[in-house]
Amino acid sequence: MQYSRASIAGAAIGFFLIISAILIGTNNLLGFVSMEGLMIVIGGSLCVAFMSFEANYVIIALKSIGLMFRKAEITHENLQKDLVEIIAWARIVKEKGLLGLETETGKKGIQDPFVQYGINMVVSNYSPEEVRHMMETAADAAFERATIPSRVLIAMASHAPAFGMVGTLVGMVIMLGDLDGDMSGIGSGLAISLLATLYGVVTARMLYMPAAAKLMQKQEALRFRNQLITEGMTLLVGNKSPRYIQDRLNSFLSFDRHYDIDKRYKQVNI
Repeated sequence: MQYSRASIAGAAIGFFLIISAILIGTNNLLGFVSMEGLMIVIGGSLCVAFMSFEANYVIIALKSIGLMFRKAEITHENLQKDLVEIIAWARIVKEKGLLGLETETGKKGIQDPFVQYGINMVVSNYSPEEVRHMMETAADAAFERATIPSRVLIAMASHAPAFGMVGTLVGMVIMLGDLDGDMSGIGSGLAISLLATLYGVVTARMLYMPAAAKLMQKQEALRFRNQLITEGMTLLVGNKSPRYIQDRLNSFLSFDRHYDIDKRYKQVNI
């Protein structure tokens, strides 16, 4: 499991700057701690999320907050492995036919469900256009399901500041109700009531929004990879040559990462 140094550094620097600004203004760091405010902001955001979305999507969304510090397994730059694998399958199809491809992939035991689905479509005697249509539908459906947790996080980001304001109003009502003519505690009481708004803004902008953006980025990269797989499977059904498949799928890669059957990698100068 690899972690993204940039994500960790960004979070650490962000919280460091906030805490540093507090320490410059005051030595009373504990004055910025309010359990009541945290309960209202975090609890309120979670309750609305569970009310608005299915529970399993909310749980996935909460887990993705921690996962945003991991490196993405699939990016636009590391698709060569899939391209090479499809070219190898094209050679098998040329030599042994679709039955040989089914036998060869069955021995390896492909773990990726989308790739396995594509192989099943290839060996099922569908036309290239039918394979393309079914795989595009499967890829789009998978993307829609996978992006629901990011929508959960975006919703929580919008609700957190609102519940921060609720916490501020609750704190002000309690503070004003306890005054009884004594104005000496109004300053400290008002400061405590405003902490809920602070918590709402910080959690929205430092947790929920970054996690939603990172999750969406990962799913978009996966969808892009699935487009490459779909194109490759369509070409396999069309019985295209390995060289043709290489040149067609190279269009999905950045120019400096084009794959060449003979030279492994071909540097392209633009």
